[in-house]
Amino acid sequence: MKQYAIIGMSKFGRFMLDELNRIDCEILVIDKKRELIEALKDKVTSAFIADAINEETIFRLVPKTIDAAIVDLGDRIEVSVLVTNYLKKLGIKNIIAKAESREHGEILEIIGATHVVFPNQEAAKRMAPMILSDGLFNYFPIGDDLVIAEVKIPEQYGGMTILEADLRRNAGVNIIALKRDDGYHQFINHDYILDHEEVVLVACSPEALSEFSGSEIPESETKRRGSGLMNLFS
Repeated sequence: MKQYAIIGMSKFGRFMLDELNRIDCEILVIDKKRELIEALKDKVTSAFIADAINEETIFRLVPKTIDAAIVDLGDRIEVSVLVTNYLKKLGIKNIIAKAESREHGEILEIIGATHVVFPNQEAAKRMAPMILSDGLFNYFPIGDDLVIAEVKIPEQYGGMTILEADLRRNAGVNIIALKRDDGYHQFINHDYILDHEEVVLVACSPEALSEFSGSEIPESETKRRGSGLMNLFS
């Protein structure tokens, strides 16, 4: 059975606990707030009231063989950096750490975090495109050049079959599934007739999605920073 440790039970840590509790696994939690640990102790395998700033605490409570450690110490940035470093020294191979800022995230990566999470930033990335378009309903950036989104079929493709629309060639968009009241339908025949206003799940580049949905997709942080570097040295 897999084992996970959650160090710091701020919002992201509690959300991760809820998700992990959906599967069969062992969960260890550490937080310095007694009332929080008391409230969670029946939901986990082990719960400890301790301040993670102490290196000995991490080495004593977190098994070296644990499958992953999740670090969410709220706005205690210095402590999250220290704890991530302790976990790296302990030999934990999978460390997920929540960052409060880009600079904080870069430090976490340098000292050993396997994955850095920016909950507020990721939420903003998902919401901004939907605010800018009536035809975009869900937006999941996978990387700088790939997004998955729920989007309404544009009017010009209504009444066409999948084959006639040829969205991959004409719009750079790959349909993954059709959305229905009872869920997603993945198997779509080439002679299926698209309905204007119909919602589909697609995979494509941000640029293709912007044109297909009529929404302005904000440029990724990586591309913005890269552009700035080019301008700096041009």
